[in-house]
Amino acid sequence: MNFENSPSSNTTEAVDATSSPLRAWLAVASVTVGAFAFVTTEFLPVGLLPDVAKTFDVLPGTAGLMVTIPGIMAAISAPGLMLAAGRVNRRLILILLTVMLLASNLLSAFAPNFPVMLVGRALLGAALGGFWTLALAAAGRLVKSHEAARATATILAGVTCATVIGVPLGTFIASLASWRMSFVATAVLVTVALISQFALLPSLPSHAALRFADLVTLVRRPFPRKSLLMVALIFGAHFSSYTYIAPFLQNAHFSTSSITTVLLGFGIIGFFSNFAVSAVVARRLKGSLATMTVLLMFALLTMPLLKDMAPVVTGIVLAWGVAFGAIPLCVSVWMQEAAPDLPEAGSALFVGIIQVAIAVGSSVGGTIVDHAGIPVDFWFGSVLAVLGLITLASFRSRDAAAQAAAPVASNEVQTECV
Repeated sequence: MNFENSPSSNTTEAVDATSSPLRAWLAVASVTVGAFAFVTTEFLPVGLLPDVAKTFDVLPGTAGLMVTIPGIMAAISAPGLMLAAGRVNRRLILILLTVMLLASNLLSAFAPNFPVMLVGRALLGAALGGFWTLALAAAGRLVKSHEAARATATILAGVTCATVIGVPLGTFIASLASWRMSFVATAVLVTVALISQFALLPSLPSHAALRFADLVTLVRRPFPRKSLLMVALIFGAHFSSYTYIAPFLQNAHFSTSSITTVLLGFGIIGFFSNFAVSAVVARRLKGSLATMTVLLMFALLTMPLLKDMAPVVTGIVLAWGVAFGAIPLCVSVWMQEAAPDLPEAGSALFVGIIQVAIAVGSSVGGTIVDHAGIPVDFWFGSVLAVLGLITLASFRSRDAAAQAAAPVASNEVQTECV
C-alpha cells in the first residue's frame, strides 16, 4: 500500500473499532500516559545519580550506565522491533511494551546490586525504542483523519510534561524517602497506563511491514544521512553533559532541594520554549535550530567556569533549558522534511540515532567524568555542539536538498509500518 495523505484502510479500521469520539480520545490519553511514564523512567536516574552511586558504591560515571544501557537497547529495538513485528496487531505490541516498562521499574526499585539495576534499565531500553516508533504512528489511527495532528500533539505533550517534572519529581521523592521509592512511584504510574491501554486501546491491525530495504534506501540518500549525523552530534552534546548535571550542581554546593528546584526550572522553561519555537519553526527552521544549538554550546562552555557563582549557574541552566526545550521539535521537523516519502523508516532511524547519541554521549561523558572531571565533560559536550553547528551550516538549502534527496517514486514506497 502506498503512503497517501488520505486515511488508509488501517486508519479506518482503528477508528471504526472505537465506539465514540470520547473513547477515541481516551485511547489517545492512554498512550499519552504511557509516553509520560516511558520518558519519566528513562531520565529518572539523572536526578538520582549521586544517591544510586552511593548506594552501590560506584563512581558517578559508572552510575551513568543507567542512562547509557537503555540508549543502546533502544537504538537496536527502534528499527529492530518494527522489522520483526511483521503484521502483529499494534495494540498487542504497545501493551507488551508497557508490561516490559513495569517490569523494568520494579526490577530497578528492588535491585540488590548495580548489575541487577542495569538489567532493569536494559529492559527499559528494549521497550523504549519500539514504543516511540509505534506510539506516534498509532496516534493518527486512533481518531478521525482531520484530528490526527491533535492526537500526535497530545501524545507529545506527555513527553514534554515528563521532561518538565520527571527528573525533579524523582529527586523530590528521593529527598522524602529514597531513590528506590522514586522507581516504585513510577511503577504505579506505569500500572495506570497499562490498565488504561488494556481497557481503551482499539485493535490496530497491520497489513504490511517495514522492510529493511526502506532503511537502506533512506541511509543512502545524502541529505537524510547528514541530517542523522547532525542529530547525533547535537543530542550527544546534550546528554554527555546533562546526565551528570546533578553531580555538577552538587559539587557547586547546591543542596538537594536546590537541585530539585533548578531541574524543575529547566523543565518548565523548556516546556514554554517548545511552544514558543513552534510558532516560527516552520518558517525559520534552520535559524531556530542554529540559535538553540548555540545557546546549548554557550551553557556547556560557561557553566564550569562560573560554578562558584550559584545564581549565575542557575541562570545558565535555565538558558540550557530554553535550548533543549526547542531542539527536539526542531530536529523532528527537520527529519520529517528529510524523508517525506518514507516517514516510518525515517521515524525508526530518527529514534534509533537519538538513542545512540544518548548511549554513546552518556558513556563517553561518564568516562571523562571519572578520569578528568565534570568540567572537562561539559567542555567535551560544547565541542560536539560546535560540530553539530558546522554540520548544520553545511546544508546550503534545506528544501532543495530535501527534494533532491527524496525523489518522488511511487513504486519505491510499497510498505506501511502501521
